[in-house]
Amino acid sequence: MNREDDFSRLELDLGNCEKNYRYFRSLLEPQTKLLVLVKANAYGHGAVEFAAMMQRAGADYLAVAYPVEGLELRQAGISLPILVLTAGTDHYEEIIEKGLQPSIPNVVSLRKLCAILREKGRRDFPIHIKLDTGMHRLGFMTGELPELLAELADSPEVRVQSIFSHLCVAEDPAEDAFTLAQIRLFRENADRITAALGYRPMRHILNSAGIERFPEYQFDMVRLGIGIYGISARPGVQLAPVASLKCKILQIKTLDNPSDTIGYGRHGHVPAAGMRIATIPVGYADGIDRHFGQGHASFSLKGRRVPTVGNICMDMCMLDVTGVDARVGDTVTIFGEDPTVSELAGILGTIPYEIFTSVPRRIERIVVRH
Repeated sequence: MNREDDFSRLELDLGNCEKNYRYFRSLLEPQTKLLVLVKANAYGHGAVEFAAMMQRAGADYLAVAYPVEGLELRQAGISLPILVLTAGTDHYEEIIEKGLQPSIPNVVSLRKLCAILREKGRRDFPIHIKLDTGMHRLGFMTGELPELLAELADSPEVRVQSIFSHLCVAEDPAEDAFTLAQIRLFRENADRITAALGYRPMRHILNSAGIERFPEYQFDMVRLGIGIYGISARPGVQLAPVASLKCKILQIKTLDNPSDTIGYGRHGHVPAAGMRIATIPVGYADGIDRHFGQGHASFSLKGRRVPTVGNICMDMCMLDVTGVDARVGDTVTIFGEDPTVSELAGILGTIPYEIFTSVPRRIERIVVRH
């Protein structure tokens, strides 16, 4: 529902999203496929809304973390191929039924899937082989390839759609030697698997930072995550922010008694000259971290920055709007173009991912074009 009068909303700028998509597409060869990650509710942006945008934009694949995320997209009518990165072993029935494509990181998972496919009389079901090239999270290590190849040779139930791995420091120039070693190992092990299969699956290892910094290793497909949402790994590259968290002022108070305090714990103090405070309907349950309180962060109102006052509450927080022509119903921008999500992440000593994914589902996602 596109309701501009909502208390709070996460606006998704379709135009900015398209700009980012075109930028990353421009770094790729025409034949290279592009997979967009929409896991974790599309990094907090709204999985269904964002997946629909990517489907219209021309993405070739989507990827989610868990089967339940893929099922949500299928129920919403998303028809693109969907890679499930952390498929587990307990949801293969639903994965098969809804046409999702599981990542296979070990032989146990492969055997379990093949057993279920055999019972159903299925053959050539698409799977994706995950290789561990140095991150040591999930995937087949080099020494495990002989067992994998033996299983694949005896498993007509599946067909390898792609072989992939994950770079862990592609954004850091100081670690380029490690990144290049990962890519070399990936190529060697993918070659071994391809030779044994007798057909050529797709290969992909580049994430957003990898696309920007190592486009010569794009192979057959790349995986676009944080970059599509507006965060670049290259200094000087200014991607467009897709998400803007906005809310409207609920109430304004004028306080002129220096003995008055504001909020839980009485951490907000009124100066001798008095102050005006505005209460807005977002708090730590909406991703406004408590460390943003007591003036550590400021948000945007009518082109001015207004700092927080006192502690952040669960559903609300207060802002110092002294000297600003603020009125009930005026819009406050928590993050977007000003302040940026990177600025807020810097205050917390964290990464933009955490800010994005902290915005809960109770905040409505609205697609707009500015």
